[in-house]
Amino acid sequence: MNIKAFIYGIITIIIWGSTYAAIRASLHGGYEPGHLVFSRYFMASILLAIYALWPSVNFRLPDKKDLLPLTILALIGISFYHTGVTFGEQTITAGTAGLIIGSSPIFSSIIAMFVLKERLGIYGWSGLGIGFIGVILITLGTADSFSLASGAILLLLSAIATSIFFVFQKPFLRRYKPVELTAFFTWSGTIPFFLYAPGITESLQQGTLEAHISTIFTAIFPTAIAYVTWSTALSLGKASAVTSMMYLIPAIAVFVAWIWLNELPSMLSIIGGGIALAGVILVNSFGKRRSPTQVPSKKSA
Repeated sequence: MNIKAFIYGIITIIIWGSTYAAIRASLHGGYEPGHLVFSRYFMASILLAIYALWPSVNFRLPDKKDLLPLTILALIGISFYHTGVTFGEQTITAGTAGLIIGSSPIFSSIIAMFVLKERLGIYGWSGLGIGFIGVILITLGTADSFSLASGAILLLLSAIATSIFFVFQKPFLRRYKPVELTAFFTWSGTIPFFLYAPGITESLQQGTLEAHISTIFTAIFPTAIAYVTWSTALSLGKASAVTSMMYLIPAIAVFVAWIWLNELPSMLSIIGGGIALAGVILVNSFGKRRSPTQVPSKKSA
């Protein structure tokens, strides 16, 4: 990975790692989950619109042929993902949320087998097995029951959604600037959040100062800025190398939640996070091999 991709990637990971504590603080401070996700993305959409309309900025909207696939990606990677994370954090700690989302490279590896035609050897399959054991332990370490409304299940589904989002957006970075994709994803992904708009004035009135500041933080940094820096990192380096940096998210999320909210995930979840991390490293370091007849591709998970 080149130095520029690493710098943009590490900035993103630090911001995203702190997001789970910020979401939790907003929820504890009086925001309803739907109002929170709508508020942060409505503000982020306005900021990106101001940027796009700035006279000196040469901003391009997607070509007609790309509108449908990019909109679908926005619904998966923005609308579904952030709904799952925000509602999921109602019942699980910020650190546990980071542990679960940090397992997303496992799902990226599986998607890459089909999309990028990568073959997994014995180390790869072993790593996936170990990783899934870790994810199961993380989930068992929460206080939730196993249902579709369970916070842990919502976070697992979100981890799959963000894996799809990252793998499939890579080809579009060859045709569009990272900020152009980020803006379109944000605008498209915000539209479903208007369903949560009714009653938002109550959340604004009842919210604490910490909740308001946390919401503004999530709108500016994890939403408007971090997606641009992440897309920039993906455009500069191999997707597999860049997404491997997501292994750091759980550690940052747990540390920030401990300092900010004085909360830690259960010991079982922490152990599961370590096992999942080991599985992901095994897959990405030793488990991937290409078909002998395959022409090397620039795309990877």
